[in-house]
Amino acid sequence: MSFDDEPGHVGGDPGRGDDRFSTLGGTRQTRTRMPETTGDVYGGARRPQRTSRSLVMVVGVVVLLVAAIAFANRGGDGSATTPDTAKPGAAEPTAATGTKPVGGKQGGIASGFAHDEQGAQSAAVNYLVALGSDGMYSTSRRHEIVNTVYAPDIAAARQGDLDKVYSGKDFLTRIGLNADGTAPSGQTFISRFNPVGAKADKFDGNAASVSVWYSALFGLAGEGSKNPVSESWFTNTFQLKWTGGDWKITDFTQKDGPAPVGRDQAAAPAKDMTDAVEQFGGFTYAR
Repeated sequence: MSFDDEPGHVGGDPGRGDDRFSTLGGTRQTRTRMPETTGDVYGGARRPQRTSRSLVMVVGVVVLLVAAIAFANRGGDGSATTPDTAKPGAAEPTAATGTKPVGGKQGGIASGFAHDEQGAQSAAVNYLVALGSDGMYSTSRRHEIVNTVYAPDIAAARQGDLDKVYSGKDFLTRIGLNADGTAPSGQTFISRFNPVGAKADKFDGNAASVSVWYSALFGLAGEGSKNPVSESWFTNTFQLKWTGGDWKITDFTQKDGPAPVGRDQAAAPAKDMTDAVEQFGGFTYAR
């Protein structure tokens, strides 16, 4: 796959050039104008209140869903399969498997993943989080991330092109950042990928293909923001190889969705969104 075809870069599909997520921080956004706004950058508009009957139905569904999840994850009957024996691509529980978690970190990113299917999934999830973070907009941090998650022979080829994309003045202006990649005064830049699940599509000892389904938060929180934080859903498929005693990325592709139906909830005020992102840290290990 050429660099222009890789998610995270402009120059590929002309119809996606401004997609802020297919470029790991591009600019596409869909706005829906809601009535009765309160002046908050997130709109603050509330939809009509549910009837009591509707609320009872929703609560009932949620309770049943929670009960079903608890029952499915209860385990202990010895019937669950581990990542080493399960068929690639099959859904697997996230309960403890007995495999030792990662033993360290490199460049602030988890490293030392197990040399098995579970380890490949863990690597893909953690690398996705790093590539979707706001650190990609800082030159020094971006170099650190790329050199950590990509295979050595791939990282060198990616570095220069990534610098052109993430340091481009026009690109930064479109997403509301200053020329140095920082947020305007009084605003907080938010870029976070939140994995929902992962599956191994292929696994062959020293090579793996892992898909990660995730939601992405992207935008600026603060008064006067022209690019308020919004959520989108995507699936990235990573090609990984075992090299230097760890899993590393050699390539990846991205597609939209699957996206769930949004709930009837009012958008959070800018301060609440900023506080949430600052107070709730991301995960550094999965599976």
